[in-house]
Amino acid sequence: MRTLVKNIGKLVGIQLSGRQRLCGAEMNRLETLDNAWLLAEDGRIAAFGRMDDCGSGVAARVVDAEGGMLFPSFCDSHTHLVYAGSREQEFLDKINGLSYEEIARRGGGILNSADLLHETSEEELYRQAMGRVREIIRMGTGCVEIKSGYGLSTEDELKMLRVIRRIRETAPLAVRATFLGAHAVARAYAGRQAEYVDLVCDEMLPAVAREGLADFVDVFCDAGFFTVGETARILKKGRKLGLRAKIHANELAVSGGVQAGVAHGALSVDHLESMGPREIEALAGSETMPTLLPGAAFFLGMNYPPARDMIRAGLGVALASDYNPGSSPSGNMRMVISLASIRMRMTPAEAVNAATMNSAYAMGLSRDYGSITPGKVANFFLTAPMPSVEFFSYAYQTPLIRRVFLRGEEYTEQS
Repeated sequence: MRTLVKNIGKLVGIQLSGRQRLCGAEMNRLETLDNAWLLAEDGRIAAFGRMDDCGSGVAARVVDAEGGMLFPSFCDSHTHLVYAGSREQEFLDKINGLSYEEIARRGGGILNSADLLHETSEEELYRQAMGRVREIIRMGTGCVEIKSGYGLSTEDELKMLRVIRRIRETAPLAVRATFLGAHAVARAYAGRQAEYVDLVCDEMLPAVAREGLADFVDVFCDAGFFTVGETARILKKGRKLGLRAKIHANELAVSGGVQAGVAHGALSVDHLESMGPREIEALAGSETMPTLLPGAAFFLGMNYPPARDMIRAGLGVALASDYNPGSSPSGNMRMVISLASIRMRMTPAEAVNAATMNSAYAMGLSRDYGSITPGKVANFFLTAPMPSVEFFSYAYQTPLIRRVFLRGEEYTEQS
């Protein structure tokens, strides 16, 4: 199947260097081409160029961009979008002055989601999750990582991961799965955290590996959750079973999670609202991608990660939504890049690169996703005509995304 997109006002996110991630000053280079065309063939980008050079070759379908821009699809490398119900009561608790940590200490937060998930069938979980998947596709996401972590028992963690596998098999976007049994200590193990870590290592992880349900293993390494020592044990066990590390780190405090992630070869360390020079130094020269989740900082009223300090130090950064029911109930990656510019002073170019190229890297997928590159999967979206790339972040609520294409095919609700 061949699809030719013509009359593109600006082709955005071209990457011909072969780089798998962008770091430091490179992040502010967003390659574009005016008055362009793009050809997709068999689900991948075959070629592109200026309209002056657009030949009359036969394509199965011709799409007129009508002067709008073409962007590579967002790659959302940190979500929890498989969950049951919602937690708007905690939203009211936050408005009334309770902090995230206080809600968790009262038995709310993640544990509330675990209670709901336990009572929800696998079929119903899939139905709810697919509604969210369709939502993020319409908003421009073409590649997503989904975590477990609301099961907190072997049976329920496996249930979540089977739902994620089913999404991977049935949804048109790319999906990566992460086992996050160490998201919190289950209610049944209150006061017995060491025993819960034993359960994660000795029962949950082997069961996940036997069914081949996950690509990564994650741990919430932070104040009030799991220690550096416990995190190291879980990550070592995961690596023995073929699961690479990703870590929730330094959301609530300087926890040592960043250093633990680097030491254990984590592909990414995520959140990072609490960061200092030592954490930045630990990341320098490593393969670990710092991933920032400004939607969570926005929703919880927390400090934002120091993106400028990281980029100034030569690091690459990725952006992700953290779509979840408690601290970031949105998968809108366009809003994420706007928050990155408004609250973290990232340029629009840096933010787009962080939400595409670098976030694809944070899932191990930047060879196939995250930029306009011949040979990569043809996941992209078309916008209304805009005066500049910067307008896309600036006009953060104007409905600019008009059409979405995954594997070279236009996405519709019937796709």
